[in-house]
Amino acid sequence: MKGVYTIGLLVVSNLFMTFAWYGHLKLQEAKVISNWPLYAVILFSWSIALAEYACQVPANRIGFQGNGGPFTLMQLKVIQEVITLIVFTLFSTLLFKGEGLHWNHFAAFLCLILAVYFVFMK
Repeated sequence: MKGVYTIGLLVVSNLFMTFAWYGHLKLQEAKVISNWPLYAVILFSWSIALAEYACQVPANRIGFQGNGGPFTLMQLKVIQEVITLIVFTLFSTLLFKGEGLHWNHFAAFLCLILAVYFVFMK
């Protein structure tokens, strides 16, 4: 179950992270925060990033083998990167209509699948 909790927390963490890093661009495009000064946008993003860390840190503690979890440090990082790119791909293609997927994106995803395979290979 620790593996399931870890991956679930990493997914939630990446949802917050992606919105903290890129959501302000969509909010600016929608004229919600278009007049905000940069420091206000940074503080807004940091407040969202705090929620991201509140999920990321427990995910790593629960999932790490050194704490009784199922994953090595390298496996945790690769899992996190794959989740990040999946969440970002969904975010960018659904919310930013001009961003499309091309053949090279699929080639990169294939490389990520291979990275997961190799990092879990004994």
